[in-house]
Amino acid sequence: MRQRDQRAGSGLFRRPLPLSRCPLSVRPRSGEQVPSLTAQIARASNPGGTTAMWVRDRLDGLWCDQDFADWYPRDGRPGLSPAQLATVCVLQFLLDPSDRQAAEAVRCRIDFKYAMALELDDPGFHHSVLADFRERLTEGDRADRLLDLALARLKDAGLVRERTTQRTDSTHVLAAVRDLTRLELITEAVRAALEELAGTTPHLLTDLVDEEWGRRYGRPVRLGKNPTRPMTRILATGNDAFRLLERLQQHGAERAFGPRAQALRLIVVQNYYRDAAGRLRWRTAEDGGLPPSSQAIVSPYDPTARYARRGQVTRWTGFLAHLRHARPTA
Repeated sequence: MRQRDQRAGSGLFRRPLPLSRCPLSVRPRSGEQVPSLTAQIARASNPGGTTAMWVRDRLDGLWCDQDFADWYPRDGRPGLSPAQLATVCVLQFLLDPSDRQAAEAVRCRIDFKYAMALELDDPGFHHSVLADFRERLTEGDRADRLLDLALARLKDAGLVRERTTQRTDSTHVLAAVRDLTRLELITEAVRAALEELAGTTPHLLTDLVDEEWGRRYGRPVRLGKNPTRPMTRILATGNDAFRLLERLQQHGAERAFGPRAQALRLIVVQNYYRDAAGRLRWRTAEDGGLPPSSQAIVSPYDPTARYARRGQVTRWTGFLAHLRHARPTA
């Protein structure tokens, strides 16, 4: 038994390493032309061509095995052609198949064999090879160098022109906040500021928060578009907000406002004003003037989010991301 244990420890009974962990080496192919029989059957089966065949016809020589020589050690088990695997990755981007589906296409589809310059009886490869290739691609600056090399060869082939017109586009990004009415906004802003102060400076809330405040701000606000007695709620919430802000100012805490208290102060300024008699008023487009949507705060939890609209249909609360299609450089 002891001898058997020693033999097991020496590695005689050890399971073989996964293929991805075995050292691989590149064996550059001598010829990369499409086999004549593969080309003949592919053309006969698809007279108009396919996306995979177009990739081979228009992008032939985009990469060669020598471009990947520094990805692999010199000694090791012979690996698959990295140029062919890169071609499969391009086809995955264009046709959106999974790794299993792409490996199956290499085994079964004539146009994939044409794109990779394979014989008709080539058995292909296991789908896990693609994941290993992408892992190698993410190391260092390999991806950038590979794309730069592809871009240079596309320019040489006349498929990419320099100094083309730059195009810009934009898309909307939703903020991780709930859509609120103006009354819900000011009420939730007061509640958020109270929650923040209760965790940082609870002594400031002494003799201010009573049972009525607890009922009003004890849970997230859900009023809807048609609440009961809206003007009564608006004035009551506004007075509570002013009292809270005045309490912070009296205790010299305005310099240490947290983000929720700062948002409350801005929301109060944007939604209330005092008339000549000193009475609290709710801002409207006619009298007090509302801020434009580019400046109006829509949530106390993300003061940078804004209400936006595109056309007559698309409306969202969040941001607008601008995308630029950069032209290639020499």
